[in-house]
Order: sequence, then C-alpha cells, then structure tokens
Amino acid sequence: MANLTLVYGMRLLPADEITAVGDAPVTLQNGNEAHVTMHVLEGSREQIEAQLRMSIDAFFDFYPEI
Repeated sequence: MANLTLVYGMRLLPADEITAVGDAPVTLQNGNEAHVTMHVLEGSREQIEAQLRMSIDAFFDFYPEI
C-alpha cells in the first residue's frame, strides 16, 4: 500500500463566536482539488478529547483495508 497523508486542522474558539464552518481546499499534484470536511466538537476539554478519539476511530472504520 502507498504511503498515506492524513489532512486535518484544529483550532479552539469560543463556542458562541462561530457562525459558519466550511470545507478546506486541498490541491493535488495533478492540479485537481479535493475538499476536507471540517468538523465541530463542543464541550469541555475532556468532552472534546473523548469526541475526537471516537471520531478518529470511526474515520478509520471507513477504511478497513488500511
């Protein structure tokens, strides 16, 4: 299997200041563009960490071949 790259971003902001979250563009070597869906997790530090772990586990469940 080829080497893979996981593209992600994180930033903590005050929950009441966010009005919209959009996709992040990724430019590929062949000139095509892909998009990364951004996800929002809210709560205390412990809640966010637990949700993030579950999200990562679920993400890799989509790709059982890797």
